[in-house]
Amino acid sequence: MASGNAILVIRPYRYSGTWVFDDPDVGLRSEPFVSGVPEMIDRLVRHIPDATGGFRLLFSASPFPGYQAAFERVRDDMGGTWYRNRDEPATEGWLCPALFKYFTEPPETIYAKAEPLRR
Repeated sequence: MASGNAILVIRPYRYSGTWVFDDPDVGLRSEPFVSGVPEMIDRLVRHIPDATGGFRLLFSASPFPGYQAAFERVRDDMGGTWYRNRDEPATEGWLCPALFKYFTEPPETIYAKAEPLRR
């Protein structure tokens, strides 16, 4: 992993009709999720009230206690990587090259969990 952490965390929120996130530690601001990933996020956060204002997204190349979804690598394309939800195989989404800010290579599986922000 590029970051060195086993479990990574970002705070996605809705902006201009899609999910985006900021991560000043890796030089990203309003980085959008596109091509199927917004719909995947919608399913992950369906249990979180007011998720559009922001939520915690934990993710890792290794399973961790309480993960909600596993996204399996399908193929590389246009500098990014397509992933498929293991539990919903018809659902695919493309992660852009910003993925390499967190991993040196696209993981075979990305495990994820969405949590409400503590306010």
